[in-house]
Amino acid sequence: MTHSEQHRPELVVGLVATPPDHPARVAARLTAELAGRLSERVDADVRWTVREGWGEVAPRRDGGVEALLDDLAQRRTDDRWDVAICLTDLPLHTERVPLVAQTSARRRVAMVSLPALGLPQLRAARVAVPDLVSRLLTDTSDQRVPPAGWAPAEMASRVPAVHRVVGEADAGELGYVASRLVGRVRLLIGMVKANRPGRALLGLSKLLVGAFGTAAFALTTDTIWQMGDALGGLRLAVIMVLGLTALVAWLIVAHDLWEKPDRGTPAELARLFNLGTILTLTLATAVSYLVLFAGTVLVGALLIDTSVLEQTLQRPVDFTDYLTLAWITSSLATVGGAIGSGLENEETVRAAAYGYHPEPGGWRDERDG
Repeated sequence: MTHSEQHRPELVVGLVATPPDHPARVAARLTAELAGRLSERVDADVRWTVREGWGEVAPRRDGGVEALLDDLAQRRTDDRWDVAICLTDLPLHTERVPLVAQTSARRRVAMVSLPALGLPQLRAARVAVPDLVSRLLTDTSDQRVPPAGWAPAEMASRVPAVHRVVGEADAGELGYVASRLVGRVRLLIGMVKANRPGRALLGLSKLLVGAFGTAAFALTTDTIWQMGDALGGLRLAVIMVLGLTALVAWLIVAHDLWEKPDRGTPAELARLFNLGTILTLTLATAVSYLVLFAGTVLVGALLIDTSVLEQTLQRPVDFTDYLTLAWITSSLATVGGAIGSGLENEETVRAAAYGYHPEPGGWRDERDG
Protein backbone atom coordinates (compact mmCIF):
# COMPACT_ATOMS: atom_id res chain seq x y z
CA MET A 1 0.00 0.00 0.00
CA THR A 2 1.43 3.41 -1.00
CA HIS A 3 1.78 6.35 1.41
CA SER A 4 -1.10 8.23 -0.31
CA GLU A 5 -3.39 5.21 -0.03
CA GLN A 6 -2.69 4.95 3.69
CA HIS A 7 -4.02 8.48 4.20
CA ARG A 8 -7.21 7.90 2.24
CA PRO A 9 -10.22 7.22 4.48
CA GLU A 10 -11.45 3.63 4.42
CA LEU A 11 -15.10 2.62 4.29
CA VAL A 12 -16.12 -1.00 4.78
CA VAL A 13 -19.26 -2.18 3.04
CA GLY A 14 -20.74 -5.52 4.06
CA LEU A 15 -22.69 -7.39 1.39
CA VAL A 16 -24.84 -10.13 2.90
CA ALA A 17 -26.90 -12.72 1.02
CA THR A 18 -29.84 -14.53 2.57
CA PRO A 19 -30.49 -17.34 2.06
CA PRO A 20 -27.18 -18.81 0.80
CA ASP A 21 -28.47 -19.89 -2.58
CA HIS A 22 -29.42 -17.63 -5.49
CA PRO A 23 -28.76 -14.35 -3.58
CA ALA A 24 -25.30 -15.62 -2.62
CA ARG A 25 -24.44 -16.23 -6.26
CA VAL A 26 -25.48 -12.69 -7.16
CA ALA A 27 -23.54 -11.32 -4.17
CA ALA A 28 -20.40 -13.26 -5.13
CA ARG A 29 -20.36 -11.71 -8.60
CA LEU A 30 -21.20 -8.25 -7.29
CA THR A 31 -18.55 -8.31 -4.56
CA ALA A 32 -15.74 -8.71 -7.09
CA GLU A 33 -16.61 -5.41 -8.78
CA LEU A 34 -18.38 -3.38 -6.10
CA ALA A 35 -15.32 -1.50 -4.80
CA GLY A 36 -14.59 -0.18 -8.29
CA ARG A 37 -18.20 0.83 -8.82
CA LEU A 38 -18.29 2.65 -5.48
CA SER A 39 -15.15 4.56 -6.44
CA GLU A 40 -16.72 5.49 -9.75
CA ARG A 41 -20.23 6.30 -8.52
CA VAL A 42 -19.75 7.57 -4.96
CA ASP A 43 -16.22 8.82 -4.19
CA ALA A 44 -12.87 7.97 -5.79
CA ASP A 45 -10.93 9.42 -2.82
CA VAL A 46 -12.11 6.66 -0.47
CA ARG A 47 -10.53 3.23 -0.01
CA TRP A 48 -13.57 1.01 -0.44
CA THR A 49 -13.41 -2.40 1.19
CA VAL A 50 -16.19 -4.90 0.46
CA ARG A 51 -16.80 -7.78 2.84
CA GLU A 52 -18.97 -10.64 1.63
CA GLY A 53 -21.21 -12.45 4.09
CA TRP A 54 -23.86 -15.09 3.69
CA GLY A 55 -26.36 -17.03 5.70
CA GLU A 56 -29.54 -16.09 7.46
CA VAL A 57 -29.39 -12.59 8.90
CA ALA A 58 -33.07 -12.85 9.83
CA PRO A 59 -35.72 -15.58 10.00
CA ARG A 60 -36.80 -16.21 6.42
CA ARG A 61 -40.51 -15.92 6.86
CA ASP A 62 -41.49 -13.83 9.81
CA GLY A 63 -41.30 -10.21 10.81
CA GLY A 64 -40.96 -8.80 7.31
CA VAL A 65 -38.52 -6.03 6.49
CA GLU A 66 -38.03 -4.64 10.00
CA ALA A 67 -36.84 -7.96 11.41
CA LEU A 68 -34.44 -8.38 8.51
CA LEU A 69 -33.04 -4.85 8.94
CA ASP A 70 -32.65 -5.30 12.71
CA ASP A 71 -30.65 -8.49 12.31
CA LEU A 72 -28.63 -6.99 9.48
CA ALA A 73 -27.78 -4.02 11.73
CA GLN A 74 -26.60 -6.42 14.42
CA ARG A 75 -24.46 -8.22 11.86
CA ARG A 76 -23.00 -4.87 10.76
CA THR A 77 -22.14 -3.94 14.34
CA ASP A 78 -20.60 -7.33 15.14
CA ASP A 79 -18.41 -7.29 12.01
CA ARG A 80 -17.55 -3.57 12.34
CA TRP A 81 -18.79 -2.61 8.91
CA ASP A 82 -19.60 1.03 8.12
CA VAL A 83 -22.72 0.10 6.16
CA ALA A 84 -24.34 -3.21 5.23
CA ILE A 85 -26.46 -4.22 2.26
CA CYS A 86 -28.54 -7.40 2.21
CA LEU A 87 -29.57 -9.23 -0.96
CA THR A 88 -32.56 -11.51 -0.38
CA ASP A 89 -34.88 -13.63 -2.49
CA LEU A 90 -37.84 -12.91 -0.21
CA PRO A 91 -40.77 -11.36 -2.14
CA LEU A 92 -41.46 -8.41 0.17
CA HIS A 93 -44.38 -5.96 0.12
CA THR A 94 -45.23 -2.58 1.60
CA GLU A 95 -48.48 -0.69 1.13
CA ARG A 96 -49.66 -3.75 -0.86
CA VAL A 97 -47.09 -3.22 -3.62
CA PRO A 98 -43.78 -5.06 -4.15
CA LEU A 99 -40.86 -3.62 -2.21
CA VAL A 100 -37.70 -3.36 -4.29
CA ALA A 101 -35.32 -1.89 -1.69
CA GLN A 102 -35.32 -0.34 1.76
CA THR A 103 -32.78 1.91 3.50
CA SER A 104 -32.48 2.65 7.21
CA ALA A 105 -30.11 5.47 8.10
CA ARG A 106 -30.32 4.91 11.88
CA ARG A 107 -29.26 1.29 11.37
CA ARG A 108 -26.85 2.16 8.53
CA VAL A 109 -28.20 -0.76 6.51
CA ALA A 110 -30.26 -1.40 3.36
CA MET A 111 -31.80 -4.41 1.65
CA VAL A 112 -32.64 -5.35 -1.93
CA SER A 113 -35.33 -7.88 -2.87
CA LEU A 114 -33.87 -9.59 -5.94
CA PRO A 115 -37.18 -11.01 -7.28
CA ALA A 116 -38.64 -7.50 -7.43
CA LEU A 117 -35.89 -6.57 -9.91
CA GLY A 118 -37.33 -8.97 -12.50
CA LEU A 119 -35.06 -10.78 -14.96
CA PRO A 120 -31.89 -8.56 -15.10
CA GLN A 121 -31.20 -8.96 -11.38
CA LEU A 122 -27.41 -8.71 -11.43
CA ARG A 123 -27.45 -5.76 -13.82
CA ALA A 124 -30.03 -3.93 -11.71
CA ALA A 125 -28.15 -4.73 -8.48
CA ARG A 126 -24.99 -3.24 -9.98
CA VAL A 127 -26.84 0.07 -10.20
CA ALA A 128 -28.96 -0.14 -7.06
CA VAL A 129 -26.32 -1.17 -4.49
CA PRO A 130 -23.88 1.77 -5.07
CA ASP A 131 -26.86 4.15 -5.01
CA LEU A 132 -28.08 2.67 -1.72
CA VAL A 133 -24.59 2.98 -0.19
CA SER A 134 -24.41 6.60 -1.32
CA ARG A 135 -27.87 7.30 0.09
CA LEU A 136 -27.03 5.73 3.45
CA LEU A 137 -23.81 7.71 3.82
CA THR A 138 -25.60 10.92 2.89
CA ASP A 139 -28.52 10.31 5.28
CA THR A 140 -26.11 9.51 8.13
CA SER A 141 -24.06 12.64 7.37
CA ASP A 142 -20.85 10.66 7.01
CA GLN A 143 -18.14 13.28 6.47
CA ARG A 144 -15.81 10.90 4.64
CA VAL A 145 -17.81 11.17 1.41
CA PRO A 146 -19.59 14.10 -0.24
CA PRO A 147 -23.42 14.14 -0.02
CA ALA A 148 -25.25 12.34 -2.79
CA GLY A 149 -26.09 14.81 -5.52
CA TRP A 150 -29.47 13.26 -6.25
CA ALA A 151 -32.85 12.97 -4.59
CA PRO A 152 -34.11 9.52 -3.51
CA ALA A 153 -36.87 9.61 -6.13
CA GLU A 154 -34.25 9.81 -8.91
CA MET A 155 -33.36 6.16 -8.32
CA ALA A 156 -36.50 5.29 -10.30
CA SER A 157 -34.80 6.60 -13.45
CA ARG A 158 -31.80 4.33 -12.92
CA VAL A 159 -33.50 1.14 -11.70
CA PRO A 160 -36.53 0.30 -13.91
CA ALA A 161 -38.15 -1.81 -11.18
CA VAL A 162 -38.47 1.23 -8.87
CA HIS A 163 -41.68 3.20 -9.39
CA ARG A 164 -41.69 5.59 -6.42
CA VAL A 165 -40.29 6.19 -2.95
CA VAL A 166 -42.23 5.93 0.32
CA GLY A 167 -41.31 6.47 3.96
CA GLU A 168 -39.72 9.18 6.08
CA ALA A 169 -37.13 10.97 3.95
CA ASP A 170 -35.95 13.18 6.83
CA ALA A 171 -35.26 10.14 9.00
CA GLY A 172 -33.59 8.22 6.19
CA GLU A 173 -36.15 5.40 6.40
CA LEU A 174 -36.94 5.00 2.71
CA GLY A 175 -38.73 2.29 0.78
CA TYR A 176 -38.29 1.96 -2.98
CA VAL A 177 -41.42 0.30 -4.33
CA ALA A 178 -42.58 -1.07 -7.68
CA SER A 179 -45.82 -0.31 -9.49
CA ARG A 180 -48.89 -2.28 -8.47
CA LEU A 181 -49.51 -4.16 -11.73
CA VAL A 182 -46.24 -4.23 -13.68
CA GLY A 183 -44.33 -4.60 -10.42
CA ARG A 184 -46.26 -7.74 -9.49
CA VAL A 185 -45.62 -9.27 -12.91
CA ARG A 186 -41.93 -8.41 -12.65
CA LEU A 187 -41.87 -9.90 -9.13
CA LEU A 188 -43.29 -13.23 -10.32
CA ILE A 189 -40.84 -13.37 -13.21
CA GLY A 190 -38.02 -12.58 -10.80
CA MET A 191 -39.18 -15.33 -8.43
CA VAL A 192 -39.05 -17.88 -11.24
CA LYS A 193 -35.55 -16.72 -12.17
CA ALA A 194 -34.42 -16.89 -8.54
CA ASN A 195 -35.88 -20.38 -8.31
CA ARG A 196 -33.65 -21.52 -11.21
CA PRO A 197 -36.08 -23.51 -13.40
CA GLY A 198 -33.11 -25.00 -15.25
CA ARG A 199 -32.18 -26.80 -12.04
CA ALA A 200 -35.73 -28.18 -11.82
CA LEU A 201 -35.53 -29.28 -15.46
CA LEU A 202 -32.26 -31.13 -14.96
CA GLY A 203 -33.59 -32.62 -11.75
CA LEU A 204 -36.49 -34.27 -13.59
CA SER A 205 -34.30 -36.44 -15.80
CA LYS A 206 -35.94 -39.69 -14.68
CA LEU A 207 -39.34 -38.20 -15.48
CA LEU A 208 -38.18 -37.53 -19.05
CA VAL A 209 -36.73 -41.02 -19.39
CA GLY A 210 -39.99 -42.54 -18.16
CA ALA A 211 -41.98 -40.42 -20.58
CA PHE A 212 -39.74 -41.46 -23.49
CA GLY A 213 -40.27 -45.11 -22.57
CA THR A 214 -44.04 -44.63 -22.53
CA ALA A 215 -43.93 -42.75 -25.82
CA ALA A 216 -41.84 -45.46 -27.49
CA PHE A 217 -44.34 -48.10 -26.45
CA ALA A 218 -47.31 -45.99 -27.59
CA LEU A 219 -45.76 -45.45 -31.02
CA THR A 220 -46.00 -49.19 -31.70
CA THR A 221 -49.77 -49.21 -31.15
CA ASP A 222 -51.88 -48.51 -34.23
CA THR A 223 -54.79 -47.61 -31.96
CA ILE A 224 -52.86 -44.48 -30.94
CA TRP A 225 -52.37 -43.68 -34.63
CA GLN A 226 -56.10 -43.87 -35.22
CA MET A 227 -56.90 -41.82 -32.11
CA GLY A 228 -54.54 -39.07 -33.21
CA ASP A 229 -56.14 -39.02 -36.63
CA ALA A 230 -59.68 -38.90 -35.22
CA LEU A 231 -59.11 -36.17 -32.64
CA GLY A 232 -59.12 -32.56 -33.77
CA GLY A 233 -56.56 -29.95 -32.82
CA LEU A 234 -58.71 -28.53 -30.02
CA ARG A 235 -59.11 -31.86 -28.24
CA LEU A 236 -55.44 -32.65 -28.68
CA ALA A 237 -54.60 -29.29 -27.09
CA VAL A 238 -56.96 -30.01 -24.19
CA ILE A 239 -55.34 -33.42 -23.64
CA MET A 240 -51.90 -31.79 -23.65
CA VAL A 241 -52.90 -29.13 -21.11
CA LEU A 242 -54.60 -31.71 -18.89
CA GLY A 243 -51.53 -33.95 -19.04
CA LEU A 244 -49.14 -31.16 -18.10
CA THR A 245 -51.48 -29.92 -15.36
CA ALA A 246 -51.75 -33.41 -13.93
CA LEU A 247 -47.98 -33.77 -14.01
CA VAL A 248 -47.39 -30.49 -12.14
CA ALA A 249 -50.08 -31.39 -9.59
CA TRP A 250 -48.56 -34.84 -9.11
CA LEU A 251 -45.09 -33.39 -8.52
CA ILE A 252 -46.45 -30.96 -5.93
CA VAL A 253 -48.51 -33.57 -4.08
CA ALA A 254 -46.07 -36.49 -4.30
CA HIS A 255 -43.11 -34.44 -3.08
CA ASP A 256 -45.00 -32.22 -0.61
CA LEU A 257 -44.08 -28.95 -2.31
CA TRP A 258 -47.19 -27.01 -1.24
CA GLU A 259 -46.46 -24.26 1.28
CA LYS A 260 -49.00 -24.00 4.10
CA PRO A 261 -49.54 -20.76 6.03
CA ASP A 262 -48.54 -20.95 9.69
CA ARG A 263 -47.17 -18.75 12.44
CA GLY A 264 -43.83 -18.41 10.66
CA THR A 265 -45.22 -18.08 7.11
CA PRO A 266 -47.93 -15.46 6.55
CA ALA A 267 -50.73 -16.36 4.15
CA GLU A 268 -49.63 -13.79 1.55
CA LEU A 269 -46.07 -15.09 1.57
CA ALA A 270 -47.27 -18.69 1.32
CA ARG A 271 -49.38 -17.77 -1.71
CA LEU A 272 -46.39 -16.17 -3.40
CA PHE A 273 -44.19 -19.18 -2.61
CA ASN A 274 -46.79 -21.54 -4.07
CA LEU A 275 -47.26 -19.42 -7.17
CA GLY A 276 -43.49 -19.33 -7.68
CA THR A 277 -43.35 -23.12 -7.31
CA ILE A 278 -46.20 -23.65 -9.79
CA LEU A 279 -44.66 -21.31 -12.37
CA THR A 280 -41.23 -22.94 -12.00
CA LEU A 281 -42.61 -26.45 -12.41
CA THR A 282 -44.85 -25.38 -15.29
CA LEU A 283 -41.89 -23.92 -17.15
CA ALA A 284 -39.71 -26.97 -16.45
CA THR A 285 -42.40 -29.46 -17.50
CA ALA A 286 -43.27 -27.43 -20.61
CA VAL A 287 -39.63 -27.53 -21.74
CA SER A 288 -39.55 -31.27 -20.94
CA TYR A 289 -42.67 -31.71 -23.06
CA LEU A 290 -41.05 -29.93 -26.01
CA VAL A 291 -37.98 -32.17 -25.73
CA LEU A 292 -40.23 -35.23 -25.54
CA PHE A 293 -42.27 -34.02 -28.53
CA ALA A 294 -39.16 -33.43 -30.66
CA GLY A 295 -37.76 -36.85 -29.77
CA THR A 296 -41.08 -38.56 -30.48
CA VAL A 297 -41.32 -36.91 -33.90
CA LEU A 298 -37.82 -38.12 -34.75
CA VAL A 299 -38.41 -41.67 -33.53
CA GLY A 300 -41.81 -41.86 -35.23
CA ALA A 301 -40.39 -40.71 -38.56
CA LEU A 302 -37.57 -43.27 -38.33
CA LEU A 303 -39.63 -46.26 -37.18
CA ILE A 304 -43.01 -45.87 -38.85
CA ASP A 305 -42.88 -46.21 -42.60
CA THR A 306 -45.23 -43.95 -44.54
CA SER A 307 -46.85 -46.91 -46.30
CA VAL A 308 -47.66 -48.61 -42.97
CA LEU A 309 -49.20 -45.43 -41.58
CA GLU A 310 -51.23 -44.93 -44.81
CA GLN A 311 -52.51 -48.49 -44.59
CA THR A 312 -53.69 -47.96 -41.01
CA LEU A 313 -55.25 -44.54 -41.61
CA GLN A 314 -56.56 -45.54 -45.07
CA ARG A 315 -55.53 -42.27 -46.68
CA PRO A 316 -52.39 -40.48 -47.94
CA VAL A 317 -50.23 -39.07 -45.15
CA ASP A 318 -47.62 -36.33 -44.91
CA PHE A 319 -45.30 -34.92 -42.23
CA THR A 320 -48.15 -33.22 -40.36
CA ASP A 321 -49.53 -36.66 -39.54
CA TYR A 322 -46.27 -37.53 -37.81
CA LEU A 323 -46.55 -34.27 -35.84
CA THR A 324 -50.10 -35.18 -34.80
CA LEU A 325 -48.99 -38.67 -33.81
CA ALA A 326 -46.14 -37.20 -31.73
CA TRP A 327 -48.57 -34.71 -30.16
CA ILE A 328 -50.99 -37.28 -28.76
CA THR A 329 -48.21 -39.70 -27.86
CA SER A 330 -46.28 -37.05 -25.93
CA SER A 331 -49.43 -35.93 -24.08
CA LEU A 332 -50.25 -39.47 -23.00
CA ALA A 333 -46.63 -40.16 -22.10
CA THR A 334 -46.62 -37.35 -19.55
CA VAL A 335 -48.78 -39.60 -17.38
CA GLY A 336 -46.01 -42.22 -17.50
CA GLY A 337 -43.56 -39.45 -16.71
CA ALA A 338 -45.56 -38.54 -13.63
CA ILE A 339 -45.15 -42.09 -12.38
CA GLY A 340 -41.45 -41.89 -13.14
CA SER A 341 -41.19 -38.68 -11.13
CA GLY A 342 -41.85 -40.69 -8.01
CA LEU A 343 -38.41 -42.22 -8.54
CA GLU A 344 -36.66 -38.84 -8.55
CA ASN A 345 -34.22 -37.89 -5.83
CA GLU A 346 -36.24 -36.03 -3.21
CA GLU A 347 -33.68 -33.23 -2.94
CA THR A 348 -33.70 -32.44 -6.67
CA VAL A 349 -37.48 -32.26 -6.86
CA ARG A 350 -37.89 -30.26 -3.67
CA ALA A 351 -35.47 -27.69 -5.08
CA ALA A 352 -38.34 -26.55 -7.33
CA ALA A 353 -40.32 -25.39 -4.27
CA TYR A 354 -39.77 -21.66 -3.81
CA GLY A 355 -39.86 -21.89 -0.03
CA TYR A 356 -37.23 -24.63 0.07
CA HIS A 357 -33.51 -23.97 0.27
CA PRO A 358 -30.63 -26.43 0.65
CA GLU A 359 -28.49 -26.47 3.74
CA PRO A 360 -25.87 -23.69 3.81
CA GLY A 361 -23.05 -26.21 3.96
CA GLY A 362 -24.14 -27.71 0.64
CA TRP A 363 -23.90 -24.34 -1.05
CA ARG A 364 -20.51 -23.66 0.46
CA ASP A 365 -19.19 -27.03 -0.75
CA GLU A 366 -20.48 -26.23 -4.25
CA ARG A 367 -18.61 -22.92 -4.32
CA ASP A 368 -15.40 -24.36 -2.92
CA GLY A 369 -15.54 -27.20 -5.43
